[in-house]
Amino acid sequence: MQIPGCMVSWGCHATVVVATVICAMMFSGPGFARAADRPQPSASHPAPHLDWSPCPEAAAFDCATAKVPLDYRNPERRTIELAVIRRKATGPGERIGTLFFNPGGPGGPGTKALPGGFYDLFPREVRERFDIVSWDPRGVGESTAVRCFDSPEKARAWENRLPIAFPVGNRERRIWIAAYAELGWRCEQRDPELLRFVSTADTARDLDQLRQAVGDRQLSYFGISYGTLLGATYANLFPDQVRAMVLDANIDPRGWMNSGSKREPRLNTYLRNGVDLGAAAALDQFLTLCGSTTADRCAFSAGTPDATRTKFNELVRRLQEHPQGTWTYGKTVGTVIQSLYNVRPQWSTLATTLQDLGEHRTPQEPPPPPGPVPYPGFEQIDAVRCSESPNPRDPRSYHAQETFSYARAGDVGRVVAWSAEVCATWPAIADNPYTGPWNRTTAHPILVVNTTYDPATPYQGAQAMTRELADARLLTLEGYGHTALINTSSCVNEYESRYLIDGILPPAGATCQQDTPPFAPHNPDHPPTEFEPVFQSRSRLGDVAPPSPAQCASCAQAAAHLSAGRPPQPRRTAAARAD
Repeated sequence: MQIPGCMVSWGCHATVVVATVICAMMFSGPGFARAADRPQPSASHPAPHLDWSPCPEAAAFDCATAKVPLDYRNPERRTIELAVIRRKATGPGERIGTLFFNPGGPGGPGTKALPGGFYDLFPREVRERFDIVSWDPRGVGESTAVRCFDSPEKARAWENRLPIAFPVGNRERRIWIAAYAELGWRCEQRDPELLRFVSTADTARDLDQLRQAVGDRQLSYFGISYGTLLGATYANLFPDQVRAMVLDANIDPRGWMNSGSKREPRLNTYLRNGVDLGAAAALDQFLTLCGSTTADRCAFSAGTPDATRTKFNELVRRLQEHPQGTWTYGKTVGTVIQSLYNVRPQWSTLATTLQDLGEHRTPQEPPPPPGPVPYPGFEQIDAVRCSESPNPRDPRSYHAQETFSYARAGDVGRVVAWSAEVCATWPAIADNPYTGPWNRTTAHPILVVNTTYDPATPYQGAQAMTRELADARLLTLEGYGHTALINTSSCVNEYESRYLIDGILPPAGATCQQDTPPFAPHNPDHPPTEFEPVFQSRSRLGDVAPPSPAQCASCAQAAAHLSAGRPPQPRRTAAARAD
């Protein structure tokens, strides 16, 4: 059996598993417990009861509600509810236990993400052997939630006052800053106590309660994007409880927590983590690969990479000076960043959108979904990150951060610089966050996975995560897009299956390729997967639940550029020269 896309030096055949047993760390055998072994009950925090029943909107899934303490240091006081969802192991084969999944965010509602497309992305063997469980973290979705508006309509009306993606010029900056100050005030009026207890550490404690509730002695976990920070936090709060943990698309935990420093940082959360550089590198790759193929494969191609970059720069400059209907400079740059997350089909869709704009046509946009307007929940993202991740507290500093980020990352830097401005005036600080250390020895090693050109969680974040955890192995996916899970690689899936089921890690330095490169002809064996967005916001960076794949230049080159503080071949558009 061939492992598609595998790039280990000693071959890619079925013998890879045997070779890996010898040359990689293995934790099967007596020490690698089946997750379903019953845990000892917790005297201080009894496990919540889960009364499963079919989900009303997803018949193949079961739903339940868990009650947990708001404050684990005072568990007898207020309790809150967690909405939980499960898809039972399909078999054949012996059920191993439960695999918990977090879709990122922060603020990703697992009860929507899991049935909304993510479940089908897990390797078949994993779905056969594990119940897969997700949940809406505290403060989010159908759990006890941070809700700062009386209705979805009022929340949307507030958001529609904002410039799309980032403010341009003094007037828009004043609107932006005032609107987010108002948002913080609104949230504080609604439930100020809840705002202090929605940190990643609080959610990690909830996760341990859910582990006990399903009867697993140790935790099996799969987290993407922000879910990697949650996983790292759990691993250091409960190191003896880690059975297996896949962290895909990694956030540097020290960068997120500003190394636990009490001093106010100069840069916001995302700039500290190099998100602007990662987005710039991914955009440069999009334009390079688009320009390297023909217009029937990539509609925006100008025949060569350099000509395609020039074409993009000229388009963005024109839109900055003369918006095309609702397509402003900000909306276009924001659309570019979000579209880079998912190679198939969004890279091709982005190319068509840019070509339409270049030819003065209005790009097609999806109609709003039918039915009642759901509550958008954008403030739920803010409630987590602003309460625990330090950001500059002077709203006026974000224009200077924009200038700094644009200088090193181009247009996309403007979006990243303003994405955390809401935290400047956020009213709450987490009551009991976890800020480190990150190197407590876990019961079993952790698998870290990352694409080399991830626009939201750069490869350097995975390198940092691997260094900071006590016992972790990095699996590199040479490719594009945000997360390996939604930018599919059969090679990564094979390694993850062996790790989750048998406890076999990939060999040190292992790399994989994505199944289908960008702008490749349609392959019926690897169709793109469509998803509903998990987060929909006109002014925030966040995780999106969409599709798949690719192949790329050396990860070592990408890492060297990023660690030096610059994207590979940075291209600044003349467009964004100053307002």
